[in-house]
Amino acid sequence: MVPLDKLAQITQRFEFLEARLNAPATPAEIAALSREYSGLKPVADQVAAYRTALDDVAEAEGWLADPEMKALAEEELPRLRARIPEMEQALRLALLPKDAADARPAILEIRPGTGGEEAALFAGDLLRMYQRYAETMGWRFDLLDLTQTELGGVKEAVARIEGEGVFARLKYESGVHRVQRVPETEAGGRIHTSAATVAVLPEAEEVDIDIPTSDIRIDTMRASGAGGQHVNTTDSAVRITHLPTGIVVTSSEKSQHQNRANAMAVLRARLYEAERDRLASERADSRKSQVGSGDRSERIRTYNFPQGRLTDHRINLTLYALAQVMNGDLTEVIDALIAHDQAAKLAEMEG
Repeated sequence: MVPLDKLAQITQRFEFLEARLNAPATPAEIAALSREYSGLKPVADQVAAYRTALDDVAEAEGWLADPEMKALAEEELPRLRARIPEMEQALRLALLPKDAADARPAILEIRPGTGGEEAALFAGDLLRMYQRYAETMGWRFDLLDLTQTELGGVKEAVARIEGEGVFARLKYESGVHRVQRVPETEAGGRIHTSAATVAVLPEAEEVDIDIPTSDIRIDTMRASGAGGQHVNTTDSAVRITHLPTGIVVTSSEKSQHQNRANAMAVLRARLYEAERDRLASERADSRKSQVGSGDRSERIRTYNFPQGRLTDHRINLTLYALAQVMNGDLTEVIDALIAHDQAAKLAEMEG
């Protein structure tokens, strides 16, 4: 079990932060303290609950020496002792190292893979799935860039999602999503297999990634819609090219100023994620068992429409609830992925 002196250190740090937040400070200091405080609060609450449970057991054990209280103690002790292992497990989970990006908004990117028009239609289905999931979670979902095919499929979609625990829950969605179904464009009724890629990146702050103006080229162009027709006649769409890496980002809302801000946010997120990947591979040869490694080339999930089945290949999870999932009910899938990831991290930490 976690040493009690470590638990005491956590409590002391939490109490220090609480006191500092009630003292005069600059806005920057308050922001930094608040971030650490909100990250530590669930752990401190779990520590306090565990200490209370230990005190309750010790108190009941003390009653055994009192003839008048002995019967009550013997009745209460099994229940009180049974709670300890559960609370120790909850505490171990609370003490797992946190991903610094978990609390950040996310940039969601969806593109069709193999499968032509059917892949583009599936990419559109995935976009609607994530949009509905964001609605059920009370998150804000802003579409930054959308290029569609003439049949309403998606060539590329980029969205920004903001809310409580967005990246912590959506980061497991990065990878290749495969669909098996009879395409609307298929006259013969044969089942086709196609795919779309999803990338979920934590939004980077300007302080995380400094992009010198000499490293970028900004082009303005007319925004175009499905099939390439012009949506408006102003040169409002923005394309930013990051010269050192060749990364190209576009945004095509009505406001050119907003498009620059959107495109820079997406570019920062991509560069930030590339740096996170580099550091992660330096720390370890990327744990093969890790769920949500973020590898965009890894096939993570299959959506089988004829059987109404969803299979997540990373954790061998199969659900016969495809209609609900496509309608945005991703909670069961994501909860299972988080639980699997936590178990793997616990095993690594205790091994």
